Amino acid sequence: MHVEVVGLGHAYVQNAWLFRGLSYTFVPGNSYALTGASGSGKSTLMAILSGWTAPTEGYVKLDGVERTSWVFQNPHGTAKRTALDHVAFPLIAAGLPAAVADRRAEALMGRFGLAPVADRQFRHLSGGEAQRLMLARATASTPDLLLVDEPTAQLDRATAHVVNGVLSHAVTDNTIVIVATHDEETRDACDVHLDLTRHSPGTTGS
Repeated sequence: MHVEVVGLGHAYVQNAWLFRGLSYTFVPGNSYALTGASGSGKSTLMAILSGWTAPTEGYVKLDGVERTSWVFQNPHGTAKRTALDHVAFPLIAAGLPAAVADRRAEALMGRFGLAPVADRQFRHLSGGEAQRLMLARATASTPDLLLVDEPTAQLDRATAHVVNGVLSHAVTDNTIVIVATHDEETRDACDVHLDLTRHSPGTTGS
C-alpha cells in the first residue's frame, strides 16, 4: 500500500502556483509532516490526496488505499455523548458488538492518555483532550490514510505538547499518517519532514 504523487502542482488562479513539481511516495508505518509558510498549500495538498480537490497538474496514485480519515483543526463531537462513545462508534459501525467495541475503545483511549475522561461528555473536555479524542476516534476507524490538519493550531503550548506526544500512536503498519503543521514540535514528532516551500514556484526539491 502507498500513496504516490507525481509532478503535482496546484494553482487557484492562472500562474499563481501554490506548489509545483512535487513527486513523492508515502508509505505505511510512518508519519509525515507537511510544512511551509501560510499559503504554501499544505491543506490544499491534503485535499488533493483525499480526492476532494483535483490538482492543476500531475496526478495522485492510491495503491491499496480504500479508507481515508481526517482530523481537523477544530474538534467536532456530539456535546452530550461521552468520550468513550465517540471512539466506540466506528467500531460498532464496523460490526463489533457494543461490549467488545467498548473494551477496544477503552484500550485505544489509554494509548492516547484519555482513560481518565472516558465517561466525560464531549462538551466538558478540554481542547487538548478533544483533539486527542479525534485522533483516537480516527485510529479506531482503521484508515489506510489518516490526514491531520494543524492539530495544535488552536492550543496553548503546554496542551500542544501533550497532543504532539501522542501523534505517534496514530501510526500503524497499515496506516499512512500525514500531518499539515506550522508547529516545529509537531514537525519533529513526525518521522519524515516534507517542506512545501521547496516546491514553491521557481524552486526545486525532493
